[in-house]
Amino acid sequence: MQRSIFAAVSLFAFLGAAQAQPSCVYPKAPRSIPIGAIATHEEIVEAHKQVKQFDEDIRTYNICLELELKALEENTEIDEERKDQQRLMLARKSNAAIDEVQMVVNRFNEQLRAYRKRTDK
Repeated sequence: MQRSIFAAVSLFAFLGAAQAQPSCVYPKAPRSIPIGAIATHEEIVEAHKQVKQFDEDIRTYNICLELELKALEENTEIDEERKDQQRLMLARKSNAAIDEVQMVVNRFNEQLRAYRKRTDK
């Protein structure tokens, strides 16, 4: 709950600064995913929390990128060629973030399946 409130406050603070030089901070992925074949229940639960938080952080990051794009589109001082370059860069950042979160989720799910296979006997 506190993280959601912090994310919302951060987003509103960003909105206020959107006319300045916005800068979206890429969130850090969980450091590691426990190996399901040997992980404890507590380790799996903690990893699940971290993966969910990373997913939420990536969503917030992509919202920030969308706000950067909106500010870019509204900026009349930037020529269209530069806007095109910026649009492409923002799209690449967004796609890379989505790809990374999907990779992390897939790794976690693989280890979760291994954990369940071991513990459901």
